Amino acid sequence: MSETSTERLMGDLRAVLEDAESLLTATAGQAGERVQQARERAKETVRAARERLADSQEELTRRAREAAKDADKYVRDNPWQAVGIAAGVALIIGLLVSRR
Repeated sequence: MSETSTERLMGDLRAVLEDAESLLTATAGQAGERVQQARERAKETVRAARERLADSQEELTRRAREAAKDADKYVRDNPWQAVGIAAGVALIIGLLVSRR
């Protein structure tokens, strides 16, 4: 899964959680045992989802930092190869853009 799609998925999950919390707030005045049971289950689900989202964000941040450190180390250890790779990527992007 790419970083962009992961970020998009996390954004969507945040929106669903916010909507669920809004629904819980809106139904706070509703009476009835079944409604209260459903609200309690929903509260627990939202809480657990928020925890998992926070854990996922921490893991994603940790991985991104590790990747940045690895890239930095590679560039410092192999500066000319890094320049060559960057030039190659720039050439490919230039060719693709010029065809449009």
